[in-house]
Amino acid sequence: MSIPTLQPLPTKINNQSPEKKDLADLPEIILGAGVFNYQYNDHPDELPADKILARAFDLGIRALDSSAYYGPSEIIVGSALDRIRDKYPRNSYVICTKAGRVKENEFDYSPAHIRSSVERSLERFHTDYIDVLYLHDVEFVDADLAVGAIRELFELKKEGRIHHVGMSGYPLDYLLKLAIKVRKDLGQPLDLLLSYSNFCLQNTLLKEYLPRLKSTGSDGAGIRHILSASPLSMGLIRAQPAPGFHPASDELKAAISESAKYTESEGGVDLADLAVRFALRNWAKAIEAVDGPDARTARSYVYGLSSLQEVENAVKDYWQVKNGSETDLDEKLVAGVQAILKQHGQLNATWPSGIEHPEI
Repeated sequence: MSIPTLQPLPTKINNQSPEKKDLADLPEIILGAGVFNYQYNDHPDELPADKILARAFDLGIRALDSSAYYGPSEIIVGSALDRIRDKYPRNSYVICTKAGRVKENEFDYSPAHIRSSVERSLERFHTDYIDVLYLHDVEFVDADLAVGAIRELFELKKEGRIHHVGMSGYPLDYLLKLAIKVRKDLGQPLDLLLSYSNFCLQNTLLKEYLPRLKSTGSDGAGIRHILSASPLSMGLIRAQPAPGFHPASDELKAAISESAKYTESEGGVDLADLAVRFALRNWAKAIEAVDGPDARTARSYVYGLSSLQEVENAVKDYWQVKNGSETDLDEKLVAGVQAILKQHGQLNATWPSGIEHPEI
């Protein structure tokens, strides 16, 4: 079957009034703007952000994800959005950003800081509302402080400054417990949750947590929208060495290196490309397995795109997956990679993240 090259992704996020934007209409790819930061690019301010965003919007990627913690990301992206506002008005895309994490080892979840962080993000993005606001990396802060910060986010939602309240983090067991606590303590569930590196070629543990994260029963968190991020697990799943900041163990990094050599030798396939297609092929299926194929829930995956080529490659990967291209080879290579990871005890391996929490 031929691939409809550069056909836009399907999305209804296009010149909708703010109150009619439904997260169920998000595209399956969200542009991760964390790449507009020094962790991923030496000179993020030199990236052609306006051209990257314009191309992404043209191709149906009508949503972006940033954070106050991501260095100059909000400033770079906000300035770019301001430059292209004539063609892409504010109601034609979704802004997701985060608050609460200040520096690598500094967090401020006080209501006053959360409010000031949101106000600063509004200024940086040249807008009067943020579509999605996450509390950032919640595992690093006491649970009661996190609930207080989320309470403030819901107040900002009432004021119309933000439209959807969520939280982000890594350790799934704690995310589930905290989300249930939020629902019980505040009398309402989070609107959405963002988890990274937990649904990728190396680790699919998030799939096991989806039923309780979404359940509206007494033991569930009742979250309608669950988003996944980082198909390369923050630059781990690729032929090149992982970034210096990456917390993966040496054993996991070695198993990934072996996997990259395997995919190249067995199929001439780059491990990173395989990982992206794996995420796009399977994440929507994981959501639909819990919610049903016709449910009005997001099936979005966030990953960093910092060049025009990366944007176009992402869209090509999407259509390859949807049209069934390379499925047989991909399935063979996925099975081989996961066998290597399992052999080394690294399939679904995780790393420590956050502080010790008493039982909640």
